[in-house]
Amino acid sequence: MEKTVISSPDAPAALGPYSAGIKTGNLVFMSGQLGINPATGKMPEGAVEQAKQSLANIEALLTAAGATFDNVVKTTVYLADIADFAAVNEVYATKFTEPYPARSAFQVAALPAGGLVEIEVVVAL
Repeated sequence: MEKTVISSPDAPAALGPYSAGIKTGNLVFMSGQLGINPATGKMPEGAVEQAKQSLANIEALLTAAGATFDNVVKTTVYLADIADFAAVNEVYATKFTEPYPARSAFQVAALPAGGLVEIEVVVAL
């Protein structure tokens, strides 16, 4: 099985020993993206702004993979606080159109770097 690393200077570097994305065949599996601004290495305040940045990071990686949000078939949204679901969902809805990708969303005990939102996607090319 051939694997190709997907990365972009417009998305933050991995915080550990993993790739931002891996392409195999016609699928791309992207690691969860926190709302880290790649230019500053910092996260904005609040779940809404972090969701916007997370999706911007995903968009940069999609571009690097030759894809768009229309190619996304599955997403997982991790929230530090499920009370942020509705607000994050509004941001999320600005990037996806019908037919929407399958999605899971849930609260977790904690996210890396004190993040409030992390989003991962699976892409079909």
